[in-house]
Amino acid sequence: MGVAQGPADDEHWMRHALALAKRAAEEGEVPVGAVLVLDNTLVGEGWNQPVARHDPSAHAEILALRAAGTRLGNYRLPGSRLYVTLEPCVMCAGAIIHARVERVIFGAPDPKAGACGSVFDLLPADERFNHATQCRGPVLAHPCGELLRDFFRNKRTRKARSRD
Repeated sequence: MGVAQGPADDEHWMRHALALAKRAAEEGEVPVGAVLVLDNTLVGEGWNQPVARHDPSAHAEILALRAAGTRLGNYRLPGSRLYVTLEPCVMCAGAIIHARVERVIFGAPDPKAGACGSVFDLLPADERFNHATQCRGPVLAHPCGELLRDFFRNKRTRKARSRD
């Protein structure tokens, strides 16, 4: 089990994930950031990069899991907590389950593809899996959601201007 932590720690790590989400936005990617913490120590981080990497699996969560697995020398990450600015999708939920992440803390809910209860209940409700990951969210939903809304609003504005 990881070190006990509370809402203040959750906000601290979510702010770190938000900084990574801003980096994604600066790179023209959908602004989602993720950090993986074990024993209250950062062991992996990532931000959305599917466009730059030409890789549909290059979501922030996947990149954070890959970084942590490489650093720790194991793809299984029991006792870890994953902080992500947007509720994970089904693909990421599957990777989270296989990695044995103990807890996911997400920022903004995703009403179109969320797998922590918004659309699907893969984390933790589906008892058919051999591992159950706890979920908490939303945490800092307003800044996480606002970053996404601003990104897409600006994208629509640029697209409309390019047609003029």
